[in-house]
Amino acid sequence: MRRFLLFFCITFLASTARAQDPTPVEDTTWKQVFRGSTPKVNDLVHTKLEVKFDFGKSWMYGKAWLTLTPHFYPTDSLMLDAKGMDIQEISITKGSLNSKLKYDYDGLQLSITLDKTYKAGEKYTLYIAYTAKPDELKTKGSAAITNAKGLYFINPTGTEKDKPTQIWTQGETEANSVWMPTIDKPNQKSTEEILMTVPSKYVTLSNGLLINKKVNPDGTRTDHWKMDLPHAPYLFFMGVGDFSVIKDSYKGKEVSYYVEKEQAPYANGVFGKTPEMMQFFSDKLKVEFPWAKYAQMVARDYVSGAMENTTATLHQASAYQNFRQLTEGNKWEETIAHELFHQWFGDLVTAESWSHLTVNESFANYSEYLWDEYKHGKDFADDHNLDDMQGYIQSGGGAKNLVRYHYADKEDMFDAVSYNKGGRILHMLRNYVGDDAFFKALNTYLTTNKYKTGEAGQLRLAFEEVTGQDLNWFWNQWYYGSGHPKVDISYINAPTTQMVIVKQTQTGDKVFKLPLTIDVYEGKSAKRYKVWTENRTDTFSFATFTPTSLINVDADKILLWEKTDNKTTDQYIFQYENAKNFMDRREALRYFSQKALPELAMGLTDKFAGLRTYTLNAFASAKTPPDAAVVKKIALLADTEKDKLAKAAAISLLVATKDAQYESLYKKFVDDSSYSVSAAALEGLSALSPEASYGLAKKYSADAKGALGTAVFYALLANGTDADFEFVSKQFAAASPNQEKLEMTAAYADYLTKVNDVSKIKKAIDDIIIFRGFIPKQFRNVTDPVFKQSLDQVGKAKGADIQQYITEVFK
Repeated sequence: MRRFLLFFCITFLASTARAQDPTPVEDTTWKQVFRGSTPKVNDLVHTKLEVKFDFGKSWMYGKAWLTLTPHFYPTDSLMLDAKGMDIQEISITKGSLNSKLKYDYDGLQLSITLDKTYKAGEKYTLYIAYTAKPDELKTKGSAAITNAKGLYFINPTGTEKDKPTQIWTQGETEANSVWMPTIDKPNQKSTEEILMTVPSKYVTLSNGLLINKKVNPDGTRTDHWKMDLPHAPYLFFMGVGDFSVIKDSYKGKEVSYYVEKEQAPYANGVFGKTPEMMQFFSDKLKVEFPWAKYAQMVARDYVSGAMENTTATLHQASAYQNFRQLTEGNKWEETIAHELFHQWFGDLVTAESWSHLTVNESFANYSEYLWDEYKHGKDFADDHNLDDMQGYIQSGGGAKNLVRYHYADKEDMFDAVSYNKGGRILHMLRNYVGDDAFFKALNTYLTTNKYKTGEAGQLRLAFEEVTGQDLNWFWNQWYYGSGHPKVDISYINAPTTQMVIVKQTQTGDKVFKLPLTIDVYEGKSAKRYKVWTENRTDTFSFATFTPTSLINVDADKILLWEKTDNKTTDQYIFQYENAKNFMDRREALRYFSQKALPELAMGLTDKFAGLRTYTLNAFASAKTPPDAAVVKKIALLADTEKDKLAKAAAISLLVATKDAQYESLYKKFVDDSSYSVSAAALEGLSALSPEASYGLAKKYSADAKGALGTAVFYALLANGTDADFEFVSKQFAAASPNQEKLEMTAAYADYLTKVNDVSKIKKAIDDIIIFRGFIPKQFRNVTDPVFKQSLDQVGKAKGADIQQYITEVFK
């Protein structure tokens, strides 16, 4: 799963929450509960389901045949997970005979008395008839998964305008037991077949291969999907809807993309690199893609980013992009890589417990770097690496171990430690052992444990088998420990000796053992030294014969740490011009920006578009505007830049000058293929002629998504009337649930004070409440004041009836 924490900067959330509730009462009883792998009394062997859907009630009628066997010890009982179901029958099946069994059911689990004592290796099959009622089950979500009812009916009766009718499932962590009785634990594996009966106008998707379609007399069709290889119950999947299916292939295996029909022209633009990814990962791992097919479906109202159901990944609707959006790069490409890599790490070998989620999610996170490095270059990958590192550091997860046996809820494992930090740990490990050993060890881990489960200890053993080294020090520090180093780096210069002092400044007693590469430059030539930090303060001395130009600590820019590097301006200039890596240049540009130095302009001609954009954004946020010579360079960049995001940033900087000489430039690019470039140019024209901004916004609202949609949205909110409601309402509803949308809420509410149609006002209030519903409850004490203030503004402006409506829906 590629999770999208819905909000903002988590440190902002945490600090704001503390400010609003200075004396929170924390339940710490979970700290005494050890969360190991679930004991196995019975093993799933095969799962067969026959299901049909009641769209009016949002129910599913199911029949299940479960084949099991005792794991080792003889047993006469079975415990199944079955959440919120109506159970009609439970029987033991022997040939054509069914014998009913006794059972107890508490609404969450079935405790079944078997017909006899079974021994290990002795299989038995149960038949269960049931009704799943997911909307009637009260569930709890998380920051990664907003709720956990397992089976989702989207617009089932077709009453919501502009939204298709769909059904899809979401199993991780243990929610598939809402729609199928099973042992809903990650250390179970089962083969599977599902027969879905649906209206004939819909297509279906499930795990494995579609082996039969049967047309029924009542206008329905039964599709029979079969999965011959074992996988975990949380990876079982069903999808139903009016999709176009775009076919591709990889080595004779079907690769397919399930999208809404109007999105079909863009499907290859979004997903078309999938076969190349399959080849790349298969080659890297020396483990061929292990399943019979690979499909990807895009769903409405999905509760997370994407989910790696075996052979059938599900994506949220943010994956949809048209040709104009794709000119700026495929924003979903890393997610596609992430979920595909899970087909090896997570599906082929599955974490034995949620405590070891790292062997699923850290690898999927790091696959994004691997793909970026291969397809887009090392600078691009290192830029992404930095984003993920900062995401972990800002998350406030420094006190959490990567492998965690103590947590309040299994959903808590889906955080920036399991994902971002885990990916950075793999990056360090790859650098330490070398590429050949790294990928050989991954091969060993996968082939040793295929179709079974894994944990961090097995990963260590694979690396030790390949490298011949004892790596307990690395695992104890990074997998079974918490935090990361914070360091202060200083230098002492002497005529023939250079000294580097690395002081670890993190709180607590923990001192990190770190392998360091240090490049010492005499002139433009660097000599590399490999050393270790093992103490709170370490000093390294290097003999030199000429004055040093630069000492570059962590020269490959691999380490997960926070550092204060006490270099001079001249040293940073030299570093930008001569050191090799993206981070060398990025660090120098950040220094120039913080010091408001003119050398920041060096970044305007950097070879990497991401750093050109970073430089432009740094100028935009500076307290003083750039001088005329720099503005001239920016204008040239705005006109000639090929990268769309960098071009948009350059145009936006020119807009800030309010200089009419750039009007022709804005007119040249206002119809650009990129929404971001068009938006920047539109803002430039609007700034030069504020009285024309509303008319321009109306003109460009016909095709306005992404940055252009946001620009038009705000222009219409400032000057709009009831006639603009349909556009602004759609724009708000379609916006991703993030910090930007929270900021949009206040402007949307202000616009509503000028709307006269009561039905439209209520519709907009509903839009805001729906957005609020996507926010995990643990963050509501931070965000609810924003919603309340915005809605109170509408209530005061529109009177008692609207205020009463707000009171009713804001609960």
